[in-house]
Amino acid sequence: MDWLTLLIVLALIFGFLNGFHDSSNVVATIIFSRVMGPRWVLLLTALAEFSGPFLFGVAVARTIGADVIQAEAINPQVLAAALLAGILWNLITWYFGIPSSSSHALIGGLVGATLVAAGVYAIRNAGLIKILLALFLAPIIGLVGGYLITRLVFFLARNAPLRINWLFKNAQILTGVGLALSHGTNDAQKTMGVIVLGLLAHGSLTRFEVPLWVVAASAGVMALGTSIGGWRLIRTLGRRFYKIRPVDGFCAQVASTIVILGAALLGGPLSTTQVVSATILGVGSAHRVSKVRWNVAGQIALAWVLTIPVTALLAAGLYLGFMHL
Repeated sequence: MDWLTLLIVLALIFGFLNGFHDSSNVVATIIFSRVMGPRWVLLLTALAEFSGPFLFGVAVARTIGADVIQAEAINPQVLAAALLAGILWNLITWYFGIPSSSSHALIGGLVGATLVAAGVYAIRNAGLIKILLALFLAPIIGLVGGYLITRLVFFLARNAPLRINWLFKNAQILTGVGLALSHGTNDAQKTMGVIVLGLLAHGSLTRFEVPLWVVAASAGVMALGTSIGGWRLIRTLGRRFYKIRPVDGFCAQVASTIVILGAALLGGPLSTTQVVSATILGVGSAHRVSKVRWNVAGQIALAWVLTIPVTALLAAGLYLGFMHL
């Protein structure tokens, strides 16, 4: 197996695990507010996630592939080390039921392997800053957005009869599809960007463009991972923060969709795990701050903080190992 083939295989495994790991982001609130059965929710979500990149373009793939690292500094070993570091981190956090960020893991891996391979001058500072801003600001926007949307919904429904809960419960099917479309649009493109970088480094492409087969393969493996679902993470997001009701799921999904799809259209790769977790916290805070189990949120925040440095070090070590083989 040559390095390009290995790179594509690793990229597709990363995309599969991204879907498997992040399925909790989309389906947790639907499942635990008892809108649909888990398998039907996962299947519907997978179909929507597959469709996302075809409907909303590949701006995020261009950001990952063209704006972070200078193309001449890239070789398949750098990309393989970055992907393998992201895969290992996803598996570790999945095992412990921690909703960490696949986006953070990939960015950390790319930066760590590139620094060892080509030095600090191979990093495009403007692109890296853009990505870091998207990654770190998006949860804050999601937290505030979840709070504000929930307060607005409470105000508009203040005199509504109890049967309005039926509306919120079933509306989650539509908002869940919207969230899945935005998730597929943003996250599948990270796999696309890495594959295109590998094709450029190999000489199979002469300029940055995303072939249709790359779009289909990246979206397909992510949808497959989502259809299987990471149940450990679904339980974390669906139960451990607080008991989620239909109105909570509806508000969290609306806020998450706005943030994630908006970032995807602007080319900003972000962590859907962070955004959805933050909007759930914002929604819970709109009821009352003490309702949220903040110790669980603190554990997840620690994983987010650790992800980039840990995967950067891991990717750097893997790259050095590849060079000795």
